[in-house]
Order: sequence, then C-alpha cells, then structure tokens
Amino acid sequence: MEVQALLPNLFRTEYQKIVSVLCYLFGIQHIEIAEDIVSDTFLSATEDWSLKGVPQNPTAWLYTVAKNKTKNYLKRNTLFEQKLAPEIRYTAPKTEDIEIDLSTKNIADSQLAMIFTVCNPSISYESQISLALNLLCGFGVQEIADAFLTNKEVVYKRIKRAKEKLKEEDIKIEQPTVSQITDRLETVLTTLYLLFSEGYYSASQDTPLRKDLCAEAMRLTYLLVENQMTNKPAVNALLALMCFHSSRFDARTNDSGEMILYQDQDETRWNSELIEQGKYYLNRASTGNELTKYHLEAGIAYWHTHKEDSEEKWENILQLYNHLILLAYSPIAAMNRTFALAKTSGKEVAIIEAEKLNLTDNHFYYSLLGNLYSGLDNKKAYAHYQAALALARSPGDKATIRGGMKLISKTPYV
Repeated sequence: MEVQALLPNLFRTEYQKIVSVLCYLFGIQHIEIAEDIVSDTFLSATEDWSLKGVPQNPTAWLYTVAKNKTKNYLKRNTLFEQKLAPEIRYTAPKTEDIEIDLSTKNIADSQLAMIFTVCNPSISYESQISLALNLLCGFGVQEIADAFLTNKEVVYKRIKRAKEKLKEEDIKIEQPTVSQITDRLETVLTTLYLLFSEGYYSASQDTPLRKDLCAEAMRLTYLLVENQMTNKPAVNALLALMCFHSSRFDARTNDSGEMILYQDQDETRWNSELIEQGKYYLNRASTGNELTKYHLEAGIAYWHTHKEDSEEKWENILQLYNHLILLAYSPIAAMNRTFALAKTSGKEVAIIEAEKLNLTDNHFYYSLLGNLYSGLDNKKAYAHYQAALALARSPGDKATIRGGMKLISKTPYV
C-alpha cells in the first residue's frame, strides 16, 4: 500500500492510542508534549517510508519509534528531568529505566481513563466533546466544526479552553470511579455517537461514507462494553445501533462512490454477522429501567435490517420515532419520522407534517419533500429537488438528487 493511502488511516487509528498512553504517563499538564512526540513520530514515518518503503508491520514501527522518541525526550530535556519527571505516573527512579507500555491492555486502560478525564464537568459540554473528538478520536478541527454545525475558529477556541481548564484544575488521568461514570457517561456516549455519525455520513469530506471513523467509534464503544464498570445498557444500545448501521455499509454506495437509497439497496450485500451482533447487544441493553435515545435509534436501525415493506415494520419505526422526538427532539429525527409517516398514513399526511418543520437550510429536507410530492405534484417535487441541489455540497448528494429529478422529468407533468 502506498504511503499516501496508508498513513491517514494509521493516523486515525493509532495517533490517539499513543497520545493517550503518553498522557496517562505524563499527566494532563503535559498534553502538548505527548501530542508533539506522536506528531513527530508520524512525520518520521512519512519521511522514512517515502524513501525506504512501508515496513512489514507499520503499527509496530510507529510504536517503536514513539517509544524511542519519548525516551530520548526524557533524557535530553533537563527541565523535564528536573521539574516534571517527578510528576510522571510511573515508579521507575530513573528516566532511562522508564518503559513506554503500548500493550493492548495499557492502551485500553489509558483510553478509558482519557475518555472520562476529557469529559470532565469543569469544562463546558461542547468543549468536552470537541476535545474528546480531537484528542481521542483524531478528528480535525474542520470535521468537529461540521459535526457541531459551526466554524473552525469556535472549535479551536473550545479545544484550547478545555485544555487550559483541565490544567488549571490539575485533573488527574486515572481510571474513573463509579460516580464519575454516572456523571460523565452521557457525554462520553455523545462523543462516540458523533464520531460514528461523521463516518456514517461525512459532511466534511467528498465521500459519503467513511468506514474508518465508524470502525474507530465501534472500537471505543466496545472498550466501554468490555469494562465491567462501564458496561451499561445505554452503552450496549449504542453499540447495537452501530452494528445495525454498519451491516448495510457495503450496500449503501455504488462503484462510483455514490449513495444508494435504502429502497434500492441489495440486501444480499448486508452483513448478517453484524446484524446478529446488533441483536445481541440490543438484548443486553434491555436490562434496567432507563430508556435512552440510543435504545430507540437502535430499534429503528433494527427494523431497517428488514427489507420487506410490511405494515408492521413501518408502524414500529413510526412509533419508535414518536418516542424519540418526545425523549430527545431533534429536527433531523422529526424529518426522518415523516418518511415513516408516509409509509403508514400516506404522502399527503406526511407532507403536512414535513412542511411544518421548515428546515429551509437543509438539503435533506428539500429532498424529502421532492420524494413526498413525486406522483402527487411533480412540478412541486421538481422545484424541491432543485432547492436541494442548490444546498447540497458533496458530489454524492448531488448525484442522488439528480437521480430523483431524472425520474420526475420522464413524466409529462413537468
């Protein structure tokens, strides 16, 4: 594999692992040192691999170089050795004896500790999520801005303020207590949900689906499921949701990378193993009395793994959406509900509900109206598709919209 293709994937999957281990070792006060060492490791990989080729085990190469760079830093930096080394969470008396533990277990422990450290109530909710997406998930500032529907400057300031606040409060990076898990788990799950959502539909990239982001979100959620203290029903519900959505990935795009609408997907390309895993985690999520939005969205995703257009299927989806918008309202959930309403009550009823939303800055809204008006008033349908096309940014979205317009233009109504 070429360096240009491999390194971005490795950066996404390995950067935050090494940073977490070094932060766990150094403490939150020295987060920039950890980030600099790991960034320098990837810079070395870019230079070395471009000249000598990709090593047989690229991940092991990165880990070895990161360890050496860390040890070299500790040896040559007098300030660190004299003033900062005593703060390191390590029992070795001499810096040269420090072992940088990049084992699977220590990475998992470090990332779990980092997740709950970053999601600290001393910093604002938006800043917690921004820092977690940046530090733990490898999100760029632009990707975070897209996830929050804001601009890069706002996100940059949030991340900077979050780091400064954690340092001011002298927050320790340690395994979370029961009370910390109770207080912070919602923010942790929101972060992982946003990471998966950005992969499921990438607003910041030309490609509509980024499987690497989804895989990373699932890996981090699995860490929570595997830990006895964080293995909660909501966590299992979120992992079930991810499994159900991931099961249809191979059917969601064509060879040109364009989106394939749900009704046109080839269900033989759905991953039955992931569907079964989703059922397993959804069953595990059914314990206890708490109902979260992840339970409801997982239920909706479960019914979407049934391709048949049955009355039972769409009635169940509609009722789940009804509960969802009462529990955790969002314009997108309300908009998606109208599609299920069209299936159960007809397009005319759905149009009335959809137009109440008035989401005039969202191309999905106009695409939905284009779909609902198709066959009823094709002139209006075509106009809505045109509005959607004007708002859409990605080539894939534009191709999907043009497909809807093409179907309408074949009729005599336009």
